[in-house]
Amino acid sequence: MQIKRVVVTGLGALSPIGNDVQTFWNNLINGVSGAGRITRFNPEAFRTKIACELKDFDASQFLDRNELKRTDPFTQYAMVAADQAIKDSGLDFSSMNPYDSGVIWGTGQGGMLTFEEQVKEYSAGNFVPRFSPFFVPKLISNMASGMISIKHRLMGINYTTVSACSTSNTAIMDAFNYIRWGKAKVIITGGSEAPITEASVGGFCAMKAMTTENDAPLTASRPFDAGRDGFLMGEGAAALVLEEYEHAIARNATIYAELAGAAMTADAYHMTSTHPEGEGAYMAMRFALEDAGLQASDVDYLNAHATSTPVGDLSEIKAITRLFEGHTDQLHISATKSMTGHLLGAAGAIEAIASIMAIKHGIVPPTINLTNPDPSIPDNLNIVKHVALKKKVDVAMSNTFGFGGHNGIVVFKRHK
Repeated sequence: MQIKRVVVTGLGALSPIGNDVQTFWNNLINGVSGAGRITRFNPEAFRTKIACELKDFDASQFLDRNELKRTDPFTQYAMVAADQAIKDSGLDFSSMNPYDSGVIWGTGQGGMLTFEEQVKEYSAGNFVPRFSPFFVPKLISNMASGMISIKHRLMGINYTTVSACSTSNTAIMDAFNYIRWGKAKVIITGGSEAPITEASVGGFCAMKAMTTENDAPLTASRPFDAGRDGFLMGEGAAALVLEEYEHAIARNATIYAELAGAAMTADAYHMTSTHPEGEGAYMAMRFALEDAGLQASDVDYLNAHATSTPVGDLSEIKAITRLFEGHTDQLHISATKSMTGHLLGAAGAIEAIASIMAIKHGIVPPTINLTNPDPSIPDNLNIVKHVALKKKVDVAMSNTFGFGGHNGIVVFKRHK
């Protein structure tokens, strides 16, 4: 089998710091936080009352009445981000064999809001079984990939991945593999999440996984800081158009970057905690570099998973320190969740875009709120703090780790 090269030719983003790629990127490199008090519901009774919500977003401006009626917000976010990416790519699917293009999407929770609303309605009606005929279609996780394919008549490979907070990187990796195996020419991939609901926030609060810095939302997400106390929830979507290299060249497409390698491992350790020594994370990063044909010394920028949890941040640091031992001089690290919050199943996709834009623009985004670095972090690790760093980035790695012990890594490189 001849292995094909895979490139990124389109991007789309809905994030707490911008409803398109350029706004997202501008705010990211300027250290803007998307945090604030929760407005989706009254959070007063919850331990955590803050989150990173989308701002000034109205799905009705982008989707028609029937699409809105039939979809949960996580699917709406996916459709809008995918539309942006497809438009950005300049692809004309009407001129392609519809079976040459597909969708591999990711979401961790699916239609959580739909589930909550329908159960509340059922309970309020004295348990009379009156459910919407759209309850199941709006709820199920694969509906985002289905609706994207329906809208654009993409009739090839189509499914949704679920691997908790590693979900988007799983989707990107699968899309990457199908294209390089010659099973598709173009795949729309990425992830979306709409988790700022009472049940979702309540569940994470019960686990004591989220920050309780309710009086200071803008500085609540503090990856790698000694005072970090948990993650800050975010919402949104990000989409990438992955395309077979020769196909992209033939149509004179703009190429953002090449997807060079990807890998997954499992910690096989704990339901929710990462391996304390970062064993699975280390191996996933190592395998991803091997897949890309690169060395640790080749990596210029690492977008860390770094959710701002006491245990998770340090296990990732141990893995990074081990992999890049002797090669930390040229490596710069940042944790962009300090600005976007944690988009759960969409985290990998939005951070993939951050990594790709770092290559395109030669700028490493900062880690904001890192005022008192954890003393356990080695001094030789170059974590970019407070202010973005201008630097040529030829290779960027993006890390994701999820409940269940899932570790997913993607590696992008400058197109040559």
